[in-house]
Amino acid sequence: MNSKVKNTIIIAVILLLILLVGGLFNYVYLKNKISDKEKKIKELTLYQLDPETLTEQLALLRKRVAQLDSILANRKYNVPYNLSQSDFYNFINEISYSFSPYSFVNIEYETTVQGNPLSIYRYILSGTAEYNDLNTLIYAIEESKMLKKISNVEMSNNVKVDEDGIPHYLVTFKFKVDVYFSNDDRFYVKDFVENRLIPNPAYDIFYPLIRNEIPPNTEGLLDVQNAKLLALIPEGAFLSDASGNTFLLWEGDKVYLGYLTNINYDKNEVSFVLNKGGIIETVTLKLDKEIKKSK
Repeated sequence: MNSKVKNTIIIAVILLLILLVGGLFNYVYLKNKISDKEKKIKELTLYQLDPETLTEQLALLRKRVAQLDSILANRKYNVPYNLSQSDFYNFINEISYSFSPYSFVNIEYETTVQGNPLSIYRYILSGTAEYNDLNTLIYAIEESKMLKKISNVEMSNNVKVDEDGIPHYLVTFKFKVDVYFSNDDRFYVKDFVENRLIPNPAYDIFYPLIRNEIPPNTEGLLDVQNAKLLALIPEGAFLSDASGNTFLLWEGDKVYLGYLTNINYDKNEVSFVLNKGGIIETVTLKLDKEIKKSK
């Protein structure tokens, strides 16, 4: 092989290497840098619009945000964004503010359950309350706009007698509350209206039908059990109790444990309905023989 051919081959190899290195440099090394530069140019181009165009874009975006917020606000429940633990304590304090002096709620933080996309703060609520107060508490938690759910409910009846001897029929309770929240604001609406948190009246299922505790006569009403009918006057009756105290009563007037329900002038008698710890009795007092008869 002569020198001319060798030189030709060497030059060809060198040119091939130059093309290979150049191709690698342009299409491999510089490709990512070119893509980054093009992306930055596009981003910068977005901000090169005139103020009028930017104002129009802002108005369209605000309208779109308002539409999305309206859809979320119309939902019965929403998931709060970046919720703090103190929010639930404040919620329970506001609900229980109007409870009776015999009702109280203890709040215990248990754990945080991390999830995707929703996470949960888990609390344990316990205490003693009047039935209507407990019903209000449970209803408010379940119906709150910010999603909360109750589980593992335990209830039992409880009787507390106050200093005046008046019994109060309460409920001892304990249950768990899951408070949902998210680190993603797509579930959240900023300006929302809280749901109605006041329940309709409910029958107290823990109130005993037959009770050993009978409230004392703190109002000084007529005790029919030891009363005498002294006289009948137009639309009224004149009676006395065992202590000699006299009472002038009309139909519908309140007496100890009941009411005066009927004045019968033809038979010279008056009738009462008494509730003795859940046992209903009708008591009649006669004028002529001054005796009592129970039905």
